[in-house]
Amino acid sequence: MKVLVVYAHPEPKSLNGSLFKVTIEELKRLGHEVKTSDLYAMKWKAGIDADDYPEFDKSGRLDIAGESGKGYNNSSLTKDVLEEQEKLKWADLLILQFPMWWFSMPAILKGWIDRVFTNGLAYGVGYSDEKPHGERYGEGSFKGKRAMLSITIGGSENAFSETGLSGDIFDLLYPIQHGILYYTGYSVLNPFLVHGTFSVSDEAYAKTVAELRERLKNLETEEPIAFRTQNGGDYDLKTLKLKPEAFDPKVRGLKIHLKK
Repeated sequence: MKVLVVYAHPEPKSLNGSLFKVTIEELKRLGHEVKTSDLYAMKWKAGIDADDYPEFDKSGRLDIAGESGKGYNNSSLTKDVLEEQEKLKWADLLILQFPMWWFSMPAILKGWIDRVFTNGLAYGVGYSDEKPHGERYGEGSFKGKRAMLSITIGGSENAFSETGLSGDIFDLLYPIQHGILYYTGYSVLNPFLVHGTFSVSDEAYAKTVAELRERLKNLETEEPIAFRTQNGGDYDLKTLKLKPEAFDPKVRGLKIHLKK
């Protein structure tokens, strides 16, 4: 399998940096081809602006969706973006590895997504009378590919549970797993989560590494999260709401968007 690991942590000696190295080493040991994007080492430009579109007439009004679509179709995006898009096209599996900061991903990784997931590549495809909202949420450009999050989290697993003070981790990751990855067609695997990372003993570190290596063995066969497809019949495509008969009314929260 061809694997792209996108890594977003500024300190190579961090726990996250160590797990990044373990991931690469283990994937290669298992026979996979691996490419990486170490965003801080690359000094990745996070902010999206007119400079991302060399053919844009700066006397006009910048339409991000429109210009990114033109740039993608004309292969006229900036060199750094084009190189990352080629990696995405090449990879069968995308791993996003990052620390959870303020309940989300680091800004540099969000900026990578903003700039690389352009119109024409990641969205804006497949519109038809039968699919008025296009091919997205399980049917996008990256359909047939897999994706997984690998995250270090300072808080405890209890704090990020359904009744935990910090909120259910499934709900917190929903914008990334469903709104970015599943939206663009990826089959999303359950995340690899490491909690309580402010203080990690040697014993806990060894256990984490062993668990990570074990997870990486099954990436090709592991069942993905059972999100519902947009165009599979569960949603009313006029309102974009679940049809009443499609879900159990006792289910609450974002898990309502999982298949029964």
